[in-house]
Amino acid sequence: MGTIRIGIAGGAGYTGGELLRILINHPQTEVCWVNSNSNAGKPISDVHADLFGDTNLKFTDSISQDIDVLFLCVGHGDAKKFLDNHEIAASIKIIDLSQDFRLNLNAKHGSRSFIYGLPELNRESIKQAHNIANPGCFATGIQIGLLPLAAAGLLNSEVHINATTGSTGAGQSLSPTSHFSWRNNNLSVYKAFEHQHLNEIGQSLTQLQNNFDQAMNFIPQRGDFTRGILAAMYTECALTLDEAYDLYENYFKDHPFTHVSKRNIDLKQVVNTNKALIHLEKHGNKLFIISIIDNLLKGASGHAVQNMNLMFGIGETVGLRLKASAF
Repeated sequence: MGTIRIGIAGGAGYTGGELLRILINHPQTEVCWVNSNSNAGKPISDVHADLFGDTNLKFTDSISQDIDVLFLCVGHGDAKKFLDNHEIAASIKIIDLSQDFRLNLNAKHGSRSFIYGLPELNRESIKQAHNIANPGCFATGIQIGLLPLAAAGLLNSEVHINATTGSTGAGQSLSPTSHFSWRNNNLSVYKAFEHQHLNEIGQSLTQLQNNFDQAMNFIPQRGDFTRGILAAMYTECALTLDEAYDLYENYFKDHPFTHVSKRNIDLKQVVNTNKALIHLEKHGNKLFIISIIDNLLKGASGHAVQNMNLMFGIGETVGLRLKASAF
């Protein structure tokens, strides 16, 4: 595969910035244009100061068709609008980071059909796909913790989930709950039992275990840190701890970013990387599962590049061997 030519729509936000950070250092990509109507003409480093000295690209309010893949880093609901308002050549592949095409009932736009882009679930389909719906950040972390059980037909009781995300999960637009003075030294619950990512999680679990009909009791929380997601889950399970570890290790053995740890895990192990880590414990008849990801990388932009690598037939980890901040 030669150089992959990239276009990015919505490049001024957090996911756009992280995507640029990866792609301008990726050995097989060229970023051809970055669309942002509100920042057209500005150097990218004026908005993403961490890229100062790394690129001379400027934002543009136009698009060109001379690309191989288009990344949509626009807001939820805006991906459909972007495709409605811009004619994109049929030869151009699309990776959408919004939620617009994640559910099967919404996975079409005109002649385009979108594949749900979770490699730990759909890797072979992703390799053949022309259009990808990139998973949500909470959805990625939670699914990675539950997929092995569903694949073995072992999700037969309610699942209880408590997950906390960093402030970047809310995007760059200011809101009452994203200001530093509110978020700092604070913790809050939102969308308890009703978070929109439950739909795509349930869809994936049913794909592996078609009789899955148990309640998923999901309590999302806003953390007072910048990035990362820690999901703590438990469900009744007859497996011993050793059997559970065998199940998880076998399920993920061919997935280069997902690792199962017998030691307890913490967010700094994955922040700034495309890794997902899992830790298991057994408490009575309950299996306790901890999963951690960086919400902007494995939960968004890194995941999107992983999907791009698979779609274009290059090494899955190319451009994504990133070191955790760790301390």
